[in-house]
Amino acid sequence: MGKTLCRALGLLILTILLWIGQIQNAMLTIEPNWSTYYLGESVSFRCDMTEGEDNDWEYHINRKSQDHFPYNSHKSYTLEPLYKTEFQCCGHRRIFNKTKCSNTVFVTVSVNKPRATLRADSTTIPLGGSVTLSCSVKTSAGWKYRWFRRTSDTSEVEVRTNNEENRDISVTQGGIYRCLGVRGNPDFYTEISNEETIEIK
Repeated sequence: MGKTLCRALGLLILTILLWIGQIQNAMLTIEPNWSTYYLGESVSFRCDMTEGEDNDWEYHINRKSQDHFPYNSHKSYTLEPLYKTEFQCCGHRRIFNKTKCSNTVFVTVSVNKPRATLRADSTTIPLGGSVTLSCSVKTSAGWKYRWFRRTSDTSEVEVRTNNEENRDISVTQGGIYRCLGVRGNPDFYTEISNEETIEIK
């Protein structure tokens, strides 16, 4: 009686585990996860089958209603999206001849390259003081900023700061300033901003 009960209990547990394995969904994630991409940027897709070992599966990414990329042993892909579209990944588990597919991820790609916007809290530096300059990009996220300064007598040079993001900088020199946004790997640049002329009082 005890052995029969143990066998039945073991069979029940095995059935539950197999059932859980069947209902586990595959998961498709993207990196970086931005609301909008621009022509020339790339996105990396990662397909996770949520069961078994990574090397148990063959993976493929498909652009729904479009083309798909053939099965291979890599769970991550880097693609250059070309337009607004939806992606899904599927995996084939060779040992069980099992296939399952993921959630759908929507990717929006704009053909219009964004332009950085430069604002100054003042256009005049008081004696012994400074002015704060702010650079921004209206759409999406993940931007860092580069700054440039010139005068009527000198050519434009990059302003070096210790702040990696550089959204806001304080300047104590007069001149004509511009900025641009950069993000991604490889670097993707916005159009350069409007000019702000800063004078010393």
